Amino acid sequence: MALLPERNLLLEKLEKHDREAVLTHMSDFDFDLGHVFGEPGEEVQQIYFVDRGVISAVSMMTNGETVEAYMIGREGFTGTTAWQVPFRTSVRYIGQIAGRARRIEARKLRELSSERPSLRLLLATYDAALQVELEQSAPCNAVHRAEQRFAKWLLRAHDRADNDTLSMTQEFLANMLGAQRTTVNEAAQSLAGVGAISYARGKVLIKNRAALERAACECYAAAKAVADRREASSEPVPVKS
Repeated sequence: MALLPERNLLLEKLEKHDREAVLTHMSDFDFDLGHVFGEPGEEVQQIYFVDRGVISAVSMMTNGETVEAYMIGREGFTGTTAWQVPFRTSVRYIGQIAGRARRIEARKLRELSSERPSLRLLLATYDAALQVELEQSAPCNAVHRAEQRFAKWLLRAHDRADNDTLSMTQEFLANMLGAQRTTVNEAAQSLAGVGAISYARGKVLIKNRAALERAACECYAAAKAVADRREASSEPVPVKS
């Protein structure tokens, strides 16, 4: 797998003067697997733009169960709505793959986006694409088999990782998928049986990407098509006030 650039793609798409204005107010932040960036009910004070690694937005049930709502790699940022208005998050943001981000105060990003139309448009475009993903995730979780959803989840993580080996335990995977550990183990064994992955000692090795794509539900291809269209149409374009 080719190494991905260690920079946030949204920031790279900004016009130079907007990017420089944002970077002036940012600081680097290294994070580990399992680092918690925010809990449900907390007001978003800092927004993190991922340069490397992955952050998961996890929904927390009252009975203690969890399920991943969406994941954020170098294509996006945490906090979403907080760049528009003061906002209390409904999810836990947690490091899924260790990496690095650049953070900015939510208040400052609100100020900058109100002053800079092209920045506001780029952030809104990301939010819109994320909304499409969220609308698709509910029927996916309700209809598709655990093996299909596991394959989709691995593909999405692989898209954002910088190598073919993903470090994560069965417990972590179960929490992301909203499934029992035994269900995750059965799904992993099934995917290993068709040569898509190998799994041992908390590490998943993507061995055959094509086989993994065949095993995934239709939702991965649909979400990938949306992302590809966004990439194709997101070159920096001056926006008049």
